[in-house]
Amino acid sequence: MIQVAVIGANGRMGSTVVEAVAAASDMECVAQLDADTPITVESLAGASVAVDFTVPSVTEGNVHALLDAGVNVVVGTTGWDEASLARVREHASDAGCNVIIAPNFAISAVLAMHFAALAAPYFESAEVIELHHPNKVDAPSGTAVATAQKIARARAEADCAPMPDATGSDPLGARGGVIEGVPVHAVRLRGLVAHEEILLGNAGEQLTIRTDCFDRISFMPGVLLAVRSVDRLPGLTVGLDAVMGLV
Repeated sequence: MIQVAVIGANGRMGSTVVEAVAAASDMECVAQLDADTPITVESLAGASVAVDFTVPSVTEGNVHALLDAGVNVVVGTTGWDEASLARVREHASDAGCNVIIAPNFAISAVLAMHFAALAAPYFESAEVIELHHPNKVDAPSGTAVATAQKIARARAEADCAPMPDATGSDPLGARGGVIEGVPVHAVRLRGLVAHEEILLGNAGEQLTIRTDCFDRISFMPGVLLAVRSVDRLPGLTVGLDAVMGLV
């Protein structure tokens, strides 16, 4: 049995993780921690893996505390940058523990990002639209950032020309944000959960790749897969691609 601690257990995602772990035949949820519970060896109650679904402002500190406690970590909280990832990578190596940080645990979203990277070199234009519920605190989403980075990397490796865009004036920022040359747009709308469209275009044709998650339970197969896999992936792993054998 894999002994699992859930950090952020009282939150929307955290409570869903608790239920998923409890329902898994090879796992046991031994600790449920939230903001008022310090992360210590004692509070983790013998867990070998901790799952963090909290908020961007505290997640890095949580990961370092978990590594200090000697457990492997699976992280679904977004808001990471290269500097924070580098700190976790170094700490994980020093602690002899493993960390998986994924911008999205939905299998459909991971495949959508993978498909977008495969397609990107064959299209002149690419843009990303992410759509989420209005309670999401960060924009753009970690999934959208990762998608744009994968598209940009694939286009750079293929030596693609810059994407065409004659926009000369955009005082309201209607063209969205730009991540490594890829426009990204964020929608926050009541009734949505988590959705993404990747639009790729050539003269006379368009490819649309879309992923829709209608309930938080859609993330649980990916979370459980990461919990089962983190012990065999040394150091820091970013994304589920390596877990799913896509790289």
